Amino acid sequence: MVRKKSDAARTDPMTEHFTLAEKLERLFQSVRSPAGREYTYAEAATGINARGIATISAAYLCDLRNGMKDNPRVKLIEALADFFGVPVTYFLDMDPLAARLYGQLVAMPTYDDPESQKLLTFLADLSPEARHAVVQIAEQAMQLERLDKRRKSRS
Repeated sequence: MVRKKSDAARTDPMTEHFTLAEKLERLFQSVRSPAGREYTYAEAATGINARGIATISAAYLCDLRNGMKDNPRVKLIEALADFFGVPVTYFLDMDPLAARLYGQLVAMPTYDDPESQKLLTFLADLSPEARHAVVQIAEQAMQLERLDKRRKSRS
């Protein structure tokens, strides 16, 4: 795999310019398949093609991720963004939202559960107020689960 700099050498996503290959690499590492592992090129290509936005082969996806190709059509960028659950701007530039998302993907723990991955990706796009509301809902859900477990253990 071709890499310009290691992630460890990077300091601030806002001041760095990431290649398409680096951005794809981060997504492949961070977004898990339903089986809880990294998507294969064939799985990702099938998922991208199923969306009907654009088509891609596993080989071309591999070339994009490895930096062998670096200028896909806009429709393909849209399809990649849709498949991985990120805004299109993640691929197009490093505006503040894209930079923040990239930084969160670097720091995001890897979960085997695709629903957890999806939730974390969604949280990156929410305003601070909306994230606070989601945290409150999650706390209430955890309290309900604890109560349910206590009731079941008493039975």
